[in-house]
Amino acid sequence: MIKTKEVRIKKLHKDAIIPQYQTVGSAGMDLHSIGYYEIKPNIECCEEKIDLVRTGLAIECPEGYEIQLRPRSGLSRKLRITLMNTPGTLDSDYRGEICLLITNHGNNTFYINPGDRIAQMILTEYTKMILLVSDELSDTNRGNGGCGSTGK
Repeated sequence: MIKTKEVRIKKLHKDAIIPQYQTVGSAGMDLHSIGYYEIKPNIECCEEKIDLVRTGLAIECPEGYEIQLRPRSGLSRKLRITLMNTPGTLDSDYRGEICLLITNHGNNTFYINPGDRIAQMILTEYTKMILLVSDELSDTNRGNGGCGSTGK
């Protein structure tokens, strides 16, 4: 059984497109641009290699949830376009516009037009941590091995 949760969304711009699931099995809803953008490749040294792309939408994320902003796999695979802070997080108390930090790891300038699907959002439930300061942590076989220490 698939869980559902009602979430309020607001159009901040007349051309904003309300996200939809593209297939029955999709976990994320596609987000659309409301403007024109030209994002230069990272091989060039300039500010235009990262841009804040506007969606014209604001959302009311329920308490106990976050909305994760993720790249679209097709853009990443084919054109090397991704989000700078992936996954990005929209917290439950944020009510501003959903904007996306798009970066271009490809070799060519990437052009975004109004209505283009540029990222996806996923509603995720989380658990808040209660941190207990301690002088000792339990032992494991792995111990403090990290950064590739477990092999390929």
